[in-house]
Amino acid sequence: MNKILAGIALVASISCSVKAQVDPVILSIDGKDITKSEFENVYRKNNNKDAVSDKKSLQEYMDLFINFKLKVKEAEALGLDTVSSFKNELAGYRKQLAAPYLTDKNVNESLITEAYERMKTEVRATHILVKCAEDALPKDTLIAYNKILEYRKRALKGEDFSKLAVESAKDGDPSAAENKGDLGWFSAFQMVYPFEILVYNTKVGEISQITRTRFGYHIAKVVDKRPNQGEVLVSHIMLRFKKEMNAQDSANVKKKINELYTKLKAGEKFEDLAKQFSEDKQSSEKGGEVSWFAAGKMPLLEFEQQSFLLKNKGDYSEPFTTRMGWHIVKLNDKRPLASFESLKAEIKQKVNRDSRSQAGRSALIARVKKESNFTENKTMVKKKMAFPALDEITAVVDSTYFLGKWKAEKAAALKKNLFTLGGKNYTQKDFADFLESRQTRRVATDKAFAVEQQYKAFVEESVVAFEETQLEKKYPEFKALMQEYRDGILLFELTDRKVWSKAVKDTVGLKEYYEKNKNSYLWDERADVTTYKAANEDVAKQVRKMLGKKKTEKEILDEVNKKTQLNLSAETVTYIKGENKMVDANWKTGISDDIKQDGKVYILVVNKIMDKSPKQLNEAKGMVTADYQNYLEKDWLSNIRNNHKIVVKEEVLGTIK
Repeated sequence: MNKILAGIALVASISCSVKAQVDPVILSIDGKDITKSEFENVYRKNNNKDAVSDKKSLQEYMDLFINFKLKVKEAEALGLDTVSSFKNELAGYRKQLAAPYLTDKNVNESLITEAYERMKTEVRATHILVKCAEDALPKDTLIAYNKILEYRKRALKGEDFSKLAVESAKDGDPSAAENKGDLGWFSAFQMVYPFEILVYNTKVGEISQITRTRFGYHIAKVVDKRPNQGEVLVSHIMLRFKKEMNAQDSANVKKKINELYTKLKAGEKFEDLAKQFSEDKQSSEKGGEVSWFAAGKMPLLEFEQQSFLLKNKGDYSEPFTTRMGWHIVKLNDKRPLASFESLKAEIKQKVNRDSRSQAGRSALIARVKKESNFTENKTMVKKKMAFPALDEITAVVDSTYFLGKWKAEKAAALKKNLFTLGGKNYTQKDFADFLESRQTRRVATDKAFAVEQQYKAFVEESVVAFEETQLEKKYPEFKALMQEYRDGILLFELTDRKVWSKAVKDTVGLKEYYEKNKNSYLWDERADVTTYKAANEDVAKQVRKMLGKKKTEKEILDEVNKKTQLNLSAETVTYIKGENKMVDANWKTGISDDIKQDGKVYILVVNKIMDKSPKQLNEAKGMVTADYQNYLEKDWLSNIRNNHKIVVKEEVLGTIK
């Protein structure tokens, strides 16, 4: 994405031109006309839309616009738009840009609204699950369905739902053996979408209908519903349960948590006790504080329940246990569910990632089928709809398919149409190629069922792919966006060749540019200084005496630090004036007076003062390279402009206000 941003820094999306009689030409390059609407759309998008356009800003932007157009034109002339790397990169961006168009926007908007409305209510439910794979055979699906149906019948007759959930642990959710199917409190996005629909559409105290998710078949009993409790910010003190604790160990832990509780009631600070005694190391350093959380977000159900029972800031619970240990929780703050406006973007992202996004995709597929006259090559045989073209494919699929080794060539003789979409025929060969490309090693099942499932996927993917080919025709803004990304990539590649990479690789040209302009890269006045940091005044006297005898830095350090390395340290640094206050105060060659600071004694030896002078190329290479790039670009643009005929319609440019 950085490449795109770099490439289109000067331009944004270019809208489709309107008819010539209402959209005058504002610019002509080599006889190719560019309309006022195209330029104005780019200008407005890159400037404040409400600002009044003055002549100077318009002229400046027109220059930038011309430069952009000329660069793209040169990139095309060099064939950069034909190389495979460009095509692959543009295809990758197209896939990302197309995604929002390949779903039903109206459905997605309603899903966003629905999710927020559900977030206003929290549900507590228990459930029973009978596992059933999404691609299970019809006979296995029926077995699973009959099991869940039997559980539901028994629940409706009055059997204890929790006991049934424990019994069902062997068929679906193993955790039900311990939690009795209790899911605690939850809201939208915290359960798979079909199950969420199920519980929100079931009244408190009732047994739900049966629903299927990717996990299998479910029923639920809704225990309660309540308004969203928002989020809480709490601190806690925790004493962990340790492995192989005996009865005495457990008693000691309980005694300790009660002693801490007594200290709290006596007025000691919660944060201090948490820092000192809590065994949750992640939170204890922060006085026991944990991150904000909502109902259903805390893996420890009892911890969550105790946290939400606290009403006022500063309230704390009595000691309680979870599977982790003993806790005392203190309420620091509460906040309600945020507004729809503030949460909409976050909800939209969740909808797009969630299984509910399939609703938008399914709606799109249904719409495209209708718009594009989708028809299947089915026939009526003995008052039943038959699909002989698909049956013929099924007949040539053998056991190698389940080994992931089936070849489409086995269907080479089959040439019939399976369906038609938008006037295009999709053949048995197309589907055979799809089957071969999508096969994986799997447990052998009924091949007719497997082929039917793959055919459904083939149709759906074909419909979406067809719609993707129509995006430029249907959506002018998508066409403009693709043009923006196309030109951006070309501009980046060409500028990299002509300017950025060239400036780095052209060492001879860079050196010549430096020699001509080296007085633009000057060092400020500098001082070469050796700083001695002595532990005390006696050490400083010893250093000063040795300096008087012209001893070297190494000789001084070796002598002074014979007994301890903590007596003296030294470093020699070249400072720019203004960089070090201590050095600035002694800006002359020679030895400074003693400088006492932070319990130490400093002696500065200013070895030499250097006047302003040009930096060497290696010292200023970054700045020189950047300036050389600017020089190359200006020279390049000057040459481009001289090679093209550019006509700006000043009278049209002046009409932009």
